[in-house]
Amino acid sequence: MAAYVKMIKKFDDDKRVIYKFGPSENQMGEIEFNKENKKFNILKQVNDSQISNEAYEKWASEQIIKIMYRNKGQFPN
Repeated sequence: MAAYVKMIKKFDDDKRVIYKFGPSENQMGEIEFNKENKKFNILKQVNDSQISNEAYEKWASEQIIKIMYRNKGQFPN
């Protein structure tokens, strides 16, 4: 199953990065990645009636990990 997940960087500093994520700009959750301990924290769920919150959270966290390794720890806008 393929799904579109839009990601927009909201905040970034030395300790954490926060992305908004979801199927559209009108329906987005927020995920925080702690750069020090490499852990995710869901700040806000997407609440899509078609796809589970867990699926969106998994897709967003996978994309953050890919971005981190591809860009050597830098998180582009």
